[in-house]
Amino acid sequence: MKKQLINLAFIFTLVFTLILTGCSSGTEKTDKPATGKGNPEISLENVPERFANGENAKIKVIRKIGGDDHTAQFLAGAKEEGEALGFQVDVFTANGDTAKFHDAIAQGLEEDYDGFIISHGDDAATVNAVQKLVDAGKSVVTFDSTDELAQIEGVTLTSQNDEALATLALDQLIKDTNGEANIAYLWVDGFPPMVRRNNVYQETLEKNPGIKEIERFGVASADTSVQTQNAVASMLNKHPKGEIDAIFATWDAFAIGAARAIKEAGRDEIKIYGIDVSNADLQEIQNENSAWKYTAAVDPKLIGAVDMRLLAKKLAGEETPETYNLEASLISGDELRQSKEPINMVNLADTIEGWGQSTAFEEEWMKTLKEYYKK
Repeated sequence: MKKQLINLAFIFTLVFTLILTGCSSGTEKTDKPATGKGNPEISLENVPERFANGENAKIKVIRKIGGDDHTAQFLAGAKEEGEALGFQVDVFTANGDTAKFHDAIAQGLEEDYDGFIISHGDDAATVNAVQKLVDAGKSVVTFDSTDELAQIEGVTLTSQNDEALATLALDQLIKDTNGEANIAYLWVDGFPPMVRRNNVYQETLEKNPGIKEIERFGVASADTSVQTQNAVASMLNKHPKGEIDAIFATWDAFAIGAARAIKEAGRDEIKIYGIDVSNADLQEIQNENSAWKYTAAVDPKLIGAVDMRLLAKKLAGEETPETYNLEASLISGDELRQSKEPINMVNLADTIEGWGQSTAFEEEWMKTLKEYYKK
């Protein structure tokens, strides 16, 4: 008997250790059950049968890039929207680690998830992984991922309107400089949205020969802003005042690093035109002497929410589009500073019309489910 008790204690300790090890993998587990109890006073008569019967869903959101506020906002948007619908939502970010990204998808396939949101899958291995998910009967929505995923039937590809984002920022740069400027280009290859933004950039240079690129830099990592800050500081040492007029930053992590470097060097004659936005970005842009003048963006939290709605429609057996682009807005630092109170991601809509608001794919039955599970 004593031996049996020792064995049981050992097994319990082993299992507990494995649980702790699993939770440290980078996945944020929700404590909300997959089939939570709702308000019995709310009728589910108009809700798809799957959800009306209390089956609900278990969702995994897997993002390749990370370490930035945009990622945090995106994941929060997906998680909040899913949990409002009564779903269990687990999120994972690989922080730019390709192996961890693909391991997370493979692991998710072995677990009992009903649907997946895959963000920033940029290689052939992503296509193969998503195909396996679909073959296993899983529903899939992707964001800012390789266009090759379009060949998989039933998958919806979502993205920011990257062409519009790049065009808004570059058109403003050209307007402010009268089409004559030496610029530094902050961009990294290998990601579908970056490829689309670069295509617009190259076309812009061809049409505007007075815009000349004299430096470029770009890495995607967990400390992109820090590396960018160091790289831009080196550029500023190399090019004295008057040799760089502006910086075009295709990612807010680039813009943040560049803004810090410019501030430290006292080179406020250089203006930054960026893409993407977050609370940290808004704080920087609103600084009185900030070099970051404009940023073109889509609300990342809204992107996560819209992706979750699309996934919910798939799980309900409803028709969904093959692709969907979210519209972009241009945010001006001067306009933000006119506000009587600090602008953040919550009240940005007070300054930018339509910001963070979209009823895209929000069906009436979804509103019913939200009322049913409302706490």
